[in-house]
Amino acid sequence: MATPYVQTTETIGRPLHHTGFRLPIAWAIALAAFVLLWQFGEDLVGWAFDYPKSLTIPAARWISDVMKWLLNDASFGLFTFQELTRFIAAMVDVPYRLALSLLATGFLSGQGSGAVQMVPPLSWVAVIAVASLAGLYAGGRQLAILAGACFGFLAVFGQWNSAMVTLSSIVVAVPLGAIGGLLLGVAAHRWPRFETVLTPVLDLMQTIPVFAYLVPILFLFGFGPTAAIVATLIYAMPPMTRITVLALRSVPSEIHDLGRMIGCTRRQMTWRVLVPSARESLMVGVNQVIMLSLNMVIIASMIGAGGLGFDVLAALRRLDIGAGLEAGLAIVALAIALDRLSQAFADRAGDSSAHSRSSSFAGRHPYTLSAVVVIAVTAIVGLVVPAVQAYPENLQISTAPFWSDLVAWINVNFFDALEAAKNVVLLNILVPLKRLLASLPWLGVVGLLAFTGYRLGGIRLAALVGLLAFLIAATGQWEKAMVTVYLCGISVVIAACLGIPIGIAAAESARLWRWVQVVIDTLQTLPSFVYLMPAVMLFRVGDFTAMIAVVAFAIAPAIRYTVLGITKIDPRLIEAGRAMGCTPWQLLVKIKLKLALPEIMLGINQTIMFALSMLVITALVGTRDLGQEVYIALTKADTGRGIVAGLAVAFIAIIADRLISAGAARTKARLGLESA
Repeated sequence: MATPYVQTTETIGRPLHHTGFRLPIAWAIALAAFVLLWQFGEDLVGWAFDYPKSLTIPAARWISDVMKWLLNDASFGLFTFQELTRFIAAMVDVPYRLALSLLATGFLSGQGSGAVQMVPPLSWVAVIAVASLAGLYAGGRQLAILAGACFGFLAVFGQWNSAMVTLSSIVVAVPLGAIGGLLLGVAAHRWPRFETVLTPVLDLMQTIPVFAYLVPILFLFGFGPTAAIVATLIYAMPPMTRITVLALRSVPSEIHDLGRMIGCTRRQMTWRVLVPSARESLMVGVNQVIMLSLNMVIIASMIGAGGLGFDVLAALRRLDIGAGLEAGLAIVALAIALDRLSQAFADRAGDSSAHSRSSSFAGRHPYTLSAVVVIAVTAIVGLVVPAVQAYPENLQISTAPFWSDLVAWINVNFFDALEAAKNVVLLNILVPLKRLLASLPWLGVVGLLAFTGYRLGGIRLAALVGLLAFLIAATGQWEKAMVTVYLCGISVVIAACLGIPIGIAAAESARLWRWVQVVIDTLQTLPSFVYLMPAVMLFRVGDFTAMIAVVAFAIAPAIRYTVLGITKIDPRLIEAGRAMGCTPWQLLVKIKLKLALPEIMLGINQTIMFALSMLVITALVGTRDLGQEVYIALTKADTGRGIVAGLAVAFIAIIADRLISAGAARTKARLGLESA
């Protein structure tokens, strides 16, 4: 998330400690004005409820016109803009085809169905062995076993071919994303003005739904895996950029002084001093690129990526929960292996004693040599023994029928109970809340948000929040935005009501936290589309189904940040509370939860971000919000419509992020945890 607006302790303390009752009176006046406008203003100022169509900003048409100009008229003299993007796609396609040939298809002669395999791909035994050797090198025996087991899972459960197609795009997207993010981060560190311009761009890249920019990517880069890789880069590069800036700023001043003492130029200072010193933190950024790239595999399959993402998407269309779950678990296995390996390499990068100082190549690179030998031996043996080259189909197992039968059994035996529970929540909570938000005046909501921003962060935050909320109304997205807010809001409340108590219990018990951590790690690596299948099969389509899927997807941050907030409390404060005779309940309510409140608020912030990203996907199950608007634009190839709806989602995310971050900063200052 972007850095919150920060104020001094003096400015924050003034309204809290030196204004008496001005703060409650100010809020009372603002709320009273809002209620009066809501209840009595429709007849007097109808435009405050329905934004005048004559004043609507035609942003969708403008964006579509710009896209047409880029495709048809934009030129750099020697080549057009479209030729440039197709050249970039061709350049990306070269390493992708190489990776695909090595891992999945083998090296082919000819095109299409008439292609003949000249050299087979790496055998499944070789890939598992290389993954295990990488784990042994980076993290020891346990990591080697884990990496080998994850890749073995792919073979045993019949997901090998699709997984290798997915891995081919990952091994191309991750280096490009890491290098691109590193270069942008270095540039932002060196030139503050560039960072000022880059920061809002990164905010939009992380908050605009991926669906919104799939259409322009298709137009500019064509349909196929390379376009999917470009979309993945847009989604996965911002965290690497932010981590690079943070890592370079965190390099100790002594290292800066050392570089200047030995006469480094600015370029040498960056690439020979600062970047190597920040290597461990930069590897964390690489890890984030890997995980976000894996999160993209299903969406990328919509524009030709193939692989495991296509399998999950196809299963969702057939409502085949078993096949979809197995493909989703294959993505989880791949994510766990790559996540643990990248983390281990990051730890090793910061351990100078881990590097060999032998003079011979074999002594310096024993694992690399072993991997080459394994690849060569398995390639030769695979020519004679097919089972070594490709995992035998008769040894593959599948749990897909079990999961499908389980859902069918639940539907047969508990249909009436599930339907009754759905109707109770739908009729008594969801529908009334939806009608309530739809009746609110857009002008009053914009004003109330701006006032909240002013009280939390001053005039700059008020202007930002008010402008973004106004743009949602002025572009004709207000009605759908309210549906998005209603679904997101109720889902976040439920996720918080479930996640915070679980986090409190896990923070109090190390054993429970180990089990909870495994569950939420799995939830965060499981593709978001997978959540839809059981929800749809149990509850059919509609807002209730969307809410269930969003809660399941977004609950993890609420748990994780609650645990973080409670466990980082200074133990001396808790001991002081015990010494004063506090009961366990008083310790929890009066000390732990109060001190953990800033982290809990940030956890709710992340829950909102997760919920908004999931709501675009729940458009597939019949919601009538901004997510559906984005998805309709994708199906109609309407660039302007999709980007405007996507920007509205991004504006909601940025508003929530800035307000909650400012509130967390004020809370920390009030509690004396840090200077705001």
